[in-house]
Amino acid sequence: MVSSPADTGSDSTASRGRGRRLASVFRLGVRRLGGKLTGRSSTRLLLSVTGIAVAIMLMTAVSGVALGLASQNAVQSEAVDYWVVPEGGDVQTIAVSTGGPQLGEGHALTAELASDDRVRYATAVLLQVVPLEGPEGTEYVLFVGAVPPAEATPTIAGLPTDPLTAGDPYYNDGGYNGTWTGEVVLNSATAELLGVEAGEELAVPASDESLSVTTVADAEFDTGVGSVPVALVHLSELQAIRGATQTDAADQLLVSTTDAGVRDRLEGIAPNTVVVTRTGLAAESVSTSSLPLAMAAAAFVVALVVGVLFTATMMGLEVSADRETLGTLAAMGYGGRSLTVLVVAETLTLATIGGVVGVGLGGLATVGVNQLAAAFFGVGSLAVFRPALAGYGLAVAVVIGVCAVPYPIWLSRRGDPLAVIRR
Repeated sequence: MVSSPADTGSDSTASRGRGRRLASVFRLGVRRLGGKLTGRSSTRLLLSVTGIAVAIMLMTAVSGVALGLASQNAVQSEAVDYWVVPEGGDVQTIAVSTGGPQLGEGHALTAELASDDRVRYATAVLLQVVPLEGPEGTEYVLFVGAVPPAEATPTIAGLPTDPLTAGDPYYNDGGYNGTWTGEVVLNSATAELLGVEAGEELAVPASDESLSVTTVADAEFDTGVGSVPVALVHLSELQAIRGATQTDAADQLLVSTTDAGVRDRLEGIAPNTVVVTRTGLAAESVSTSSLPLAMAAAAFVVALVVGVLFTATMMGLEVSADRETLGTLAAMGYGGRSLTVLVVAETLTLATIGGVVGVGLGGLATVGVNQLAAAFFGVGSLAVFRPALAGYGLAVAVVIGVCAVPYPIWLSRRGDPLAVIRR
């Protein structure tokens, strides 16, 4: 049998009418939930909102930590540090790098970076193991060569740079024939190893020059297996001691800035180099593994399971307690489909409200995580909070509502709603 144009038009009108009625029922469900939340008997619903919010908060905070670990581009610290290291080097060489790939023209790169107004200070760093004469024979000390800045007093390898003359007098624009300062800053492990104190001279067997101990700093350079003896000197003087003046060698560039835009310049400052941030130290060491992804996945699963169980249980109890109202609506002509839409609207609205609250709490939790990381671990930024995380949290909250809604729907359809009124 072929439908006439009139029949087709009436079917379309009927479909639109049903759609409008269901939309009206959905809006009624949203308004009903709002009234319940502000009413006196809102304990179950508020508990459900709290459960979803806590689940979303934890998921957002853990995902922020995972995102922070996985991202090298995030610069959140008040004193952002960058390390520029040779491409063939390992991330661990940022702490100690000897005998690996090196950079050339260390002084020229330092001067170029220091001329940028966005840079607080910059210096090329050379690390070399140097034999020195101690009370019991030859001892090996890790020497750190740097260019002490004039307007900042950073610490490098745990040693202060301010006891050294600012700049690098011996370099003399590449001639390596300027004033030899002979200044050296030792940590306590080095002073104890060599049996020297501030003001004493150190003979360097590999060089005709001597060094004068300006300061013994009460600092440790710990690699996890004990304190390492470290000495801090001017870059050019260490290059002269180790015969690295021809290439102006350095192992890395250290740059301090609060402007993340400096990274773009560092990317191209020297060929075959890698730029690593303070937050990127942790990220680089774990990003090759699945740890950040595993953290985010675990947080998602836990939030989903906890949220669904909590929401389904509380909404089931709410539907059971609300049978009289549902019976009244059925008596007024609301069919099974309309009552189902009503329950769906209330459940999804409840989940969305919990998601909004959870995302807000997640942002606060991220701030708290970063403050704790700074206080206990000295890490400027461990977790990040981005707009995409807010959208992610809301999306998961909606998924929780969708997964939880079958149970309250089943309860609303079980038995005859009108039976409550007949009693």
